[in-house]
Amino acid sequence: MSLRSFSRAVPRSMLRIAVRCQPRTLSTISPLRRASPLQQTCKAFSIPRYATFSTTRAALEKEGQVDQELSAKIASELEMEKEMRDSEKLPSNISDYLDSSSFEIHDTPGQEEVVLTRTFGDESIRVSFSIADLNAIDQDPDDYTDKALYDEEDPTDMPESAQSGGANSKGTSKQGHTQGGNINVAPEDSIAPADREELMDDESPADPENDEPSFPCHINIMIEKKGKGILQIETTAQDGGIVIDNVFYYNKPELADAKTAELDWKRRNLYEGPPFGNLDEDLQVLLERYLDERGVNTALALWIPEYIDFKEQREYLNWLSNVKSFVDA
Repeated sequence: MSLRSFSRAVPRSMLRIAVRCQPRTLSTISPLRRASPLQQTCKAFSIPRYATFSTTRAALEKEGQVDQELSAKIASELEMEKEMRDSEKLPSNISDYLDSSSFEIHDTPGQEEVVLTRTFGDESIRVSFSIADLNAIDQDPDDYTDKALYDEEDPTDMPESAQSGGANSKGTSKQGHTQGGNINVAPEDSIAPADREELMDDESPADPENDEPSFPCHINIMIEKKGKGILQIETTAQDGGIVIDNVFYYNKPELADAKTAELDWKRRNLYEGPPFGNLDEDLQVLLERYLDERGVNTALALWIPEYIDFKEQREYLNWLSNVKSFVDA
């Protein structure tokens, strides 16, 4: 065994001496550093491999699979909406009011707010409303009020509008509850149900179009006098009527439409007046007549919902066109 080990060690020693004596070049170094078969196998397994479908997937993500279908659907929607109504031509009921009214309309395409302006003596009047009111319509009020539920509830827990008698009834001899705890019954409640239906048919024939309530429109009115300040009146128009919600007075017109944080802070510290419903009834009536003289009347209350519906339709068509152009680009 020792002779065999010696015979194996001599060639290795002679090889090391020969290598040290030779100059270190690439030709002499590379044979000694050549990878073993095991290293070559491990290196082959370490090479990263990619799925064959990666290129195809990237192409699909770049082109989009739904673009053409979406564009076709938008085009169909545009065609249907245009057939229903011409968004460029004002309906006669809208144009007739503008022709006969003293208000001048300012409607910027792409914006929700519409402004009407006019002068009344030395006053500058600005009436503004938004098509956002149409998009914020609540569900049918009947969905929230189930009249059948009142039969199982305590009459004292009923909403005032649901009571057939009591303080809200007209023609009752006494208001509210009797000493025995019973609710006063209005004269109309003593009529038989069948007779009551006949009276309703005679007085108000069924007309689904007329029975459909209009949506409430919030109208902001500003009446300014130079050097005298500005009166801001918040109202709600619905079913041809205008209800005053709040009346504010500011000695500086810029406070009524505060567009900076500083002006908004100044306005918060001002006394703007009591709630309109807390005012004397005669004062409320006079303020309503005050607006009526300046053109904020029933005609305007009927016109604004019509124009909101028209403008919303036009803005919707423009929105569809812009989305289609973006998808097709």
